[in-house]
Amino acid sequence: MEFTTLVRDLEVWFRTFVLNEWTLYQAAIIGVGVIVSVLLGFRTEPLVEARARRIKGNPDLLRVIIAFMRRLKWLYLVAWLWLSTVIIARYTWPSQRWILATALTLVAAWFVISVLTKIIRNPTLSRLVAFASWGYVAIHVLGLDEPLFSALDQAALTVGSLRLSLLVILKAIFFTVALIWLAALTGNVLAHWIQRSADLSPSFKVLISKLIKIGLMTVAGAIALSATGIDLTALTVFSGAVGVGIGFGLQKVVSNFISGIIILLDKSIKPGDTITLGDTFGSIRDLRSRFVSVITREGKEYLIPNEDFISQQVVNWSFSSDFVRIDVDFGTSYGDDPHEVIRIALETAAAVPRVANAYKAPVCWLTGFGESSLDFKLRFWISDPANGLTNIRGQVLLALWDAFKEAGISIPFPHREIIMKTPVELTRRRPVDDAD
Repeated sequence: MEFTTLVRDLEVWFRTFVLNEWTLYQAAIIGVGVIVSVLLGFRTEPLVEARARRIKGNPDLLRVIIAFMRRLKWLYLVAWLWLSTVIIARYTWPSQRWILATALTLVAAWFVISVLTKIIRNPTLSRLVAFASWGYVAIHVLGLDEPLFSALDQAALTVGSLRLSLLVILKAIFFTVALIWLAALTGNVLAHWIQRSADLSPSFKVLISKLIKIGLMTVAGAIALSATGIDLTALTVFSGAVGVGIGFGLQKVVSNFISGIIILLDKSIKPGDTITLGDTFGSIRDLRSRFVSVITREGKEYLIPNEDFISQQVVNWSFSSDFVRIDVDFGTSYGDDPHEVIRIALETAAAVPRVANAYKAPVCWLTGFGESSLDFKLRFWISDPANGLTNIRGQVLLALWDAFKEAGISIPFPHREIIMKTPVELTRRRPVDDAD
């Protein structure tokens, strides 16, 4: 009997609301809007996106703009539904346009959420956040949020004076992720704006950017916990445990973090500097909170902990100046005029493009009388050590070879003379007789 009553109620509801004349009208309007929006989007989206890609600026902002251009069909559908709702509102009751109003809210929410979540670079995470956010909006619009939240709040666990319900946990996760994501986005935008400033040094730019990001993350986490209703004083035990964990297990992490702040404050290194640390020679690509990225001439990128730049000896080739002096040793024959050798060496070195003649002219000195040659030392300066040191030495030596060969100056090789003081007697061995 109850089943029969339920079926009859469903039948009455279906005839009253689903087969209602205004329900069919609204469904037809939505269907036509979808078709028109898809056709317009197919025509306009590629053209507008091509023009948007010419914009130069913040990469995250550009991703939002491109995502906006790729979703113009949803914008067209929002405009169609809004216009239809306004027109119908003038001639009918609000109950006869409820489906249109609901569809307008859901489509507009999806348009905004799908555009904003494209800032997240991970496609899977971006889609997950988009669907979760839109699902929450849909539940709220349909009026299902109160029963759902009541059911989630009843599933709770009490730990001392702290009551943790499933609703509180979900709200904490949602608000924490949302606010931290917003803080990271704001930090990236501000960091990009700071990097374009010409009045700040590179290391100070990195320091300000990191402090802004850390501050925004901290504030976002505190606001998220407060918004969920969790008493921050209840986390004192947890914070104490974290402190003990940091003291025993995260010493290196904290040490590298503090070392990174010290490096930024004393400006000992900055992005673009050419450094030598141990056997690693290269230019600094990026300064991170835990490590420094150093890229070598071979294309290898070393992630060196910040602590090493504090505790070990670091050679910064461009700390106070980009100019670096390079020495090249060579020798010529004793039969060559050393004055002419010096003149040719200076002219040859000055003709190499990377030699910084405007800073200091090359010099060449006779340094000694060797066993087989006159020894010379050629000194010159360059302003781009990041482009390599071995290659410039090779260019200068090859230029010297060509210049000496053209001038008839020889580069000797070592001679060795062996004197035999003890005479050696060579005795002829008598052939063996066949008869013996």
